[in-house]
Amino acid sequence: MRSETSPSTRRIVSRVVLYVLLIALSIPFVYPLLWMVLSAFKPANEIFAIPPTLFPNDWTLEGVSKIFTVMPFARQYLNSLYIAAIVTVGSVLVGSLAGYAFARIRFPLSGKVFLVLMSGMFIPGEVAIIPIFRWVAELGWMNTHWPLILIPIFGPGAVVSVFIFRQFFLSLPGELEEAGRLDGLGRLGIFARIAMPLAGPAISAVAIMKFLAAFNMYFEPLIFLRSEELFPVSLALTRYQDGYGEPIYNTQIGATALTVIPVIIVFLFAQRQFVEGLSRTGLKG
Repeated sequence: MRSETSPSTRRIVSRVVLYVLLIALSIPFVYPLLWMVLSAFKPANEIFAIPPTLFPNDWTLEGVSKIFTVMPFARQYLNSLYIAAIVTVGSVLVGSLAGYAFARIRFPLSGKVFLVLMSGMFIPGEVAIIPIFRWVAELGWMNTHWPLILIPIFGPGAVVSVFIFRQFFLSLPGELEEAGRLDGLGRLGIFARIAMPLAGPAISAVAIMKFLAAFNMYFEPLIFLRSEELFPVSLALTRYQDGYGEPIYNTQIGATALTVIPVIIVFLFAQRQFVEGLSRTGLKG
């Protein structure tokens, strides 16, 4: 006599198999992160042991204790956070205003101007760094955070933000603007009270991209900064060296693990909004 499996049992089995498969597939991605965190507690010679080990054989705090003494890491960490925060807010504000103008306001040559603007996406940052460097030097902004803030907001990297907001605002029904005009709202009123409250997915996508890009910025700080107190963490990680100029690997790895924390937090709490924002603005992968 053949016994039939109930639908609920099949669902449970399918879910267990799915979870086991997902855990197995996540191992190649989680293992490097665990190795990085645990290697901060290894002696320097054990980091390069062959075969490599995940857990330290001799636990030590020597490397971790140097994170805040060899370099002013707390100050540098704060530099990265506040630069990334300002760049994020500024990029959302500038990108939303420009995107709304290209999407909802008709002005002469708007299509051609937008095409010229979009061409900035194809210009590598290294190509424009020489004229930008001269401009920054003439303004007296060398060894300050001003270029690290203004270039991401107004430079070639801002084109992506404008594009995302433009694509989103193009999808808004025109009846919403008509209703706003009937209520006596002008352009700024419609933008602030109607368009922006509905632009949550686009705001999330731009904010996440700009925060992560600004927090991990390396090339611009390398060009414009000289003082260690002004370094962001991305540049500070390369300066953990001993008296002979050799990298202090366990300290460098420990500092890197601390640097990853904001990135993981942003990803865990905003991954759904990020995917939704890209899917609704025409940037599907």
